[in-house]
Amino acid sequence: MVESLNILMVAAENDALVGAKVGGVGDVVRDVPYALVELPEYQGAVSVVCPSYGYLHKAATASLGVVEFSFAGEQLTAELFEVPGKRPNTGVRQLVLHQDAFETVDAASGRKLIYVDDAADTPFENDATKFACFNAAVAQGILRGLFGQVDVVHLHDWHAGFYLLLREFDPSLSDLRSKRTVFTIHNLALQGIRPLQGHDSSLESWFPTLAYDPAIVCDPEYRDCLNPMAIGVRLADKVHVVSPGYVSEVCQPSRPQRNDPHCIFFGGEGLESDLQNAKNEGRLIGILNGCEYATALPSLPARDQDSWQNLLRGLIVEVSQWYQRSQTFPHWLTIRRLTDWLDSDRPRPMVVMTSVTRVVDQKVRLMRTPEDSPPLDRILEESSDDVVYLLAGNGDAGYENFLHDLARRHSNFVFLNGYSQPGADLLYATGDLFLMPSAFEPCGISQMLAMRDGQPCVVHSIGGLKDTVRDGETGFAFTGSSQGELGNGFVEATRRAVELKRRSDVEFQKIRSAAFHARFLWSDSVRRYLSELYAN
Repeated sequence: MVESLNILMVAAENDALVGAKVGGVGDVVRDVPYALVELPEYQGAVSVVCPSYGYLHKAATASLGVVEFSFAGEQLTAELFEVPGKRPNTGVRQLVLHQDAFETVDAASGRKLIYVDDAADTPFENDATKFACFNAAVAQGILRGLFGQVDVVHLHDWHAGFYLLLREFDPSLSDLRSKRTVFTIHNLALQGIRPLQGHDSSLESWFPTLAYDPAIVCDPEYRDCLNPMAIGVRLADKVHVVSPGYVSEVCQPSRPQRNDPHCIFFGGEGLESDLQNAKNEGRLIGILNGCEYATALPSLPARDQDSWQNLLRGLIVEVSQWYQRSQTFPHWLTIRRLTDWLDSDRPRPMVVMTSVTRVVDQKVRLMRTPEDSPPLDRILEESSDDVVYLLAGNGDAGYENFLHDLARRHSNFVFLNGYSQPGADLLYATGDLFLMPSAFEPCGISQMLAMRDGQPCVVHSIGGLKDTVRDGETGFAFTGSSQGELGNGFVEATRRAVELKRRSDVEFQKIRSAAFHARFLWSDSVRRYLSELYAN
């Protein structure tokens, strides 16, 4: 019975462990196992394994044994540790595999890294080698019983696609083919592509005796390269994307073309044919990610003068800590603007717009494009003093500079160039309107968190945003078939939301209440995991 299956999740990130998260993958890998073991009908066991990265194993409570495996012409040994999670006594085993090859250190800071920012001419050079090695250890560990009984191997993103490569082509691992595999795609834009040969970080350097089929392992466009994301799509028993709306999108080509800086539609990113094949075979499933909610539904939070001043005070504390570490002008300007608003006893603005985001192309592109008339510049320009916008995040230097420039020119905009959980929580809990015009969004979590705190969102109606925000009911949405149309759509949707609050606060509160009461439960999602991903 599927309800008694033992599941091993293999991932690069796991926010159940301190220091094991970079992005949204870590959130999902943290939440899904907890949600599974809390289902009354599920009687199996869930374990999660990720690399130690040279530091996660140091918090271990127990060593569970070692496994020998071959990699790059050498015999290596990896040790498996059980590590306490942030939530004790949950019934989920949190595991890390330690091997020196899994450790990468930033030369400038000395920090041990989960991901390496490789040179543009050798993308994924370090990470692909690290994760190929990790998967070789995982595969041998499952075969040798190091993880106990494993019925389903749930692989997350390209970092775990190497497991399917080895299961398919290494004769010594053929017994693994009896174990069901699920491959979840979190970010199709990153695929881990590396050469087949001719480089230390290549398939034939990692596994020199592996007799592989190029038709299965190669990238559709770069035929001399391995694509672990493509391998996951081609070989997994089930391929999972993280929202129903994303299924149809990934089966279409990106437009104008893959990796084009002027792309206006992000589809399969070169893997659309493989994904369409998986869909035709009944292997491609879209299940929306969930969100955590308080057990008792609270009342709709107030937005008043006290909450406004508490927001300002809290953000000043957070940014002052950033300024102590890096005394830059942007941090100083942010503190100065927040302090001026607080010291002047400024009345709470009619509309407080917020964002908590990674400052990267996916999230900020539609704020800046077209560059001769940036949509965010237009929104701020036409806003009066009773509309303010606070955006928190960091990432790409070019987009950060764009936001810094806007903050210097618009007194109603604050760019909090960093991230802290307390600051994010304040922004979610205090804003009136959350802006999330992602160029593409497989699922998204920020819109769910904003809605959970009674903040309707302005979103680009794609992927998971389309599945979670209903235009005019729980938020405000826009579409477009060109860069100009998308930019205009973002401006118009934001204008529509602001004008509704000005014109009829009663009608705006209806939308706010509907957003607040919307529920995207992990329990609903993982029930579908059991019936649609894990069941034969």
